[in-house]
Amino acid sequence: MNLKGKVAVITGGARGIGHATAVKFASLGARVAVCDINPELAQQTLADIRSAGGEAQGYRVDVTDKPEIAGMVRGVMDNWGRVDVLVNNAGIVMDAQLKKMTDEQFDKVIDINLKGVYNCTRAVVDIMIAQKAGVILTTSSIVGLYGNFGQTNYAASKFAVIGMTKTWARELGRSGIRANAVCPGFIATPILAKMPEEILKQMAAKVPCGRLGSSEEVANVFAFLASDEASYINGAVISVDGGMTL
Repeated sequence: MNLKGKVAVITGGARGIGHATAVKFASLGARVAVCDINPELAQQTLADIRSAGGEAQGYRVDVTDKPEIAGMVRGVMDNWGRVDVLVNNAGIVMDAQLKKMTDEQFDKVIDINLKGVYNCTRAVVDIMIAQKAGVILTTSSIVGLYGNFGQTNYAASKFAVIGMTKTWARELGRSGIRANAVCPGFIATPILAKMPEEILKQMAAKVPCGRLGSSEEVANVFAFLASDEASYINGAVISVDGGMTL
């Protein structure tokens, strides 16, 4: 795979899948805009990229804040003059059973996981149309395919971004823009690291591969989809779950 010369914007780039994706893209030659609501935490991603000889810039981005997103896009255009790839990865969980879920929990997850994807994509789509080229990638989840106990808000957001992805694939394909979604399964991110070891073992036991996935394994799929090698993949929803949903 080769991303040399491409400019990639990655939201939620400070840790987990976002961090791994930013580092992977840079290793393949992309110039990377590492976007996160926590700019201090994002410094580690930038340091990892630069220490390996890659090129990256950091931006504080709250994906619910349109002026902040617009400022980031202006910065990327001023620095590099184009946006080739957008990876919509920023997201949160606020789990509760339906009977206990608050409006605040529901609205916040929808605002970040769903509307945030819309906000960021809307901010770069005109640039991609003018370029006649671009790739829009979004982190969904296997929960966005099958639902999950206690995740009404999260499941709704992850189902919805799949619908948007398929719609954008239809709308934008003739403009040279591809849109695809990736659905991670149980991935060993910092969020899971806080769980008890016994729970993690139980999760791994549900996976035919017999283990949790790594952020790098998801990043590899994003990198392929962003590359020209995936030039005829549009509107796809790819599970990275070790066979868990078979």
